[in-house]
Amino acid sequence: MIFLNNKLVRKDKAMISVFDHGFLYGDGIYETLRAYNGVVFMLDKHIERLFRSASLIQLTIHKNADAIKKAVYQTLRANGLREAVIRITVSRGPGPSGLDPELCKKPTFVIFATKFIEYPKQCYGKGVKISIVKTRRNIFSALNPQIKSLNFLNNVLAKIEAKKENSFEALMLNYRGYLAEGTVSNVFFLKGNSLYTPGISAGILDGITRKTVLAIAREYGFKIRQGKFRKNTIYGAEEVFLSNTTMEVMPVSSVDNVRIGTKAGKTTKLLHQAYKQKVADYINREIRWSEASRLHGGDSKK
Repeated sequence: MIFLNNKLVRKDKAMISVFDHGFLYGDGIYETLRAYNGVVFMLDKHIERLFRSASLIQLTIHKNADAIKKAVYQTLRANGLREAVIRITVSRGPGPSGLDPELCKKPTFVIFATKFIEYPKQCYGKGVKISIVKTRRNIFSALNPQIKSLNFLNNVLAKIEAKKENSFEALMLNYRGYLAEGTVSNVFFLKGNSLYTPGISAGILDGITRKTVLAIAREYGFKIRQGKFRKNTIYGAEEVFLSNTTMEVMPVSSVDNVRIGTKAGKTTKLLHQAYKQKVADYINREIRWSEASRLHGGDSKK
């Protein structure tokens, strides 16, 4: 079942116009979320970022945050899912050919949820290979990376390069040659007691998982180094890992042909376990709040 605009419809009935500007021009935004035990992790943060992206492209979402939350959970329940990947997509909507946003009178709003498939255990045990590719991250002044945009060709081209190298993920540099981010992930590397990650100024999306990992690292006393780093700095790292909503914290075993240790590092495992605990705590709080709310007729403060 797909949530399309204002209602749930069967997958084979979920149709959008061939004149939709999301299809024609990549004019739209999206968010990817993960549900654990029937609870969507960091749902408020994802919706907040969805509205931020909408604002940056002057797109009006004709739903408030509560309506979007309700639609997300309706979609989960309709598909009988508890462990799931959810995507919210909002395009400019259908309209005549042309780039003028005013040609589109109403946006298209879509939510779909699919069963979460675990990554192979060996990825977390041995780490994955990543490649620094030739495709550069879009320059900030051309396309603001804080817009989680449907226009993904930049990332697709980078992914094609990575696949040719039999790599799990592509790591892109920005236009000045500094480390930026993966096609769907943020990157971190460890040297001593310092955790390095490209900063916002390097032209990256400020991932929600990235923020959570940084908060955990600070709790463990790591020095956080955010900034602009050349690719040589990652080659000499003691540990490297990726983060995003679905993979959480993924260890990296090699960057290009440079080995990073012999298996997943201790710090990477530590941060991943701590991340999982953050998720578990969040899910348990949400479940307790939901149960209390039902018990008191919808007002958990009674």
